[in-house]
Amino acid sequence: MRLLKTIWLVFLLNNYFIVDAQNKVVVFQSDFGLKDGAVSAMKGVALGVSNDLKLYDLTHEIPAYNIWEAAYRLQQTVPYWPAGTVFVSVVDPGVGTKRKSVVAKTKSGHFIVTPDNGTLTLMAESSGIDDIREIDEAVNRRASSQKSYTFHGRDVYAYTAARLAAGVIRFEEVGPSLPNEVVKIPYQKAVIENKKLKGNISILDIQYGNIWTNISDSLFNLLQIKYKDLLHVAMYYHQQKVYEGDMPYTQTFGAVAKGKPLAYLNSLMQLSFALNQDSFAKKYAIASGSEWSVEVWKK
Repeated sequence: MRLLKTIWLVFLLNNYFIVDAQNKVVVFQSDFGLKDGAVSAMKGVALGVSNDLKLYDLTHEIPAYNIWEAAYRLQQTVPYWPAGTVFVSVVDPGVGTKRKSVVAKTKSGHFIVTPDNGTLTLMAESSGIDDIREIDEAVNRRASSQKSYTFHGRDVYAYTAARLAAGVIRFEEVGPSLPNEVVKIPYQKAVIENKKLKGNISILDIQYGNIWTNISDSLFNLLQIKYKDLLHVAMYYHQQKVYEGDMPYTQTFGAVAKGKPLAYLNSLMQLSFALNQDSFAKKYAIASGSEWSVEVWKK
């Protein structure tokens, strides 16, 4: 009797941890767009694994081949989803080459299925990687797809993500464990040097043309800058100056006249720049990515 109780307890615990770790939710991100059936095909493969899955989209409007933006959108979005959510990120200009196909488990308990091509750069730094495994395609690959080399998002990533999210496999069954090191894209980290803030232009608030940096409010506040203080801002592409100017630090866009520049903290509490009711990015030909950087200091 005691042996039966022990077996039953182990069974319950095993199933508890499957449910706890994998919550039947899969979130998709890609640079595919929605003009054709690629996204639908990935979701169809996932539902073919289990009809109980809940499938959502992060975005499919990542600019083609832009691994940096894929990395940023994961960092921007993953923390707001429950632990156990499985993300599929497919921005894969090296599809079919020797880059590894992996599943990363973050220290926050999320799973990311992706090529290890730089997409995990920012998640590794912000959430941390608890474990990473290379996908064993001998087991975790859609049946009869071995001759397909150009759509791993459908044949490998969506299939593996669905099996993991549905509890068909455990994380340990994805494939062999790898060192907790991922391919990283170099960029300007947010720092203070001689009372000057330096950082990366991480992304554009594309709808409005605002400039978002990786300089956090906590770092910014070390300079004891107050609302209405004037900031001097310089922006660089590959270390070549593209923009230089002065602007006030404000709480709202309406604090300056229409078309005038301002500095503010965005919804992620990071230092950002805008023109009131105009596009800063378009007017000054500013873009974003690992090659873009910014310097800011109080006048």
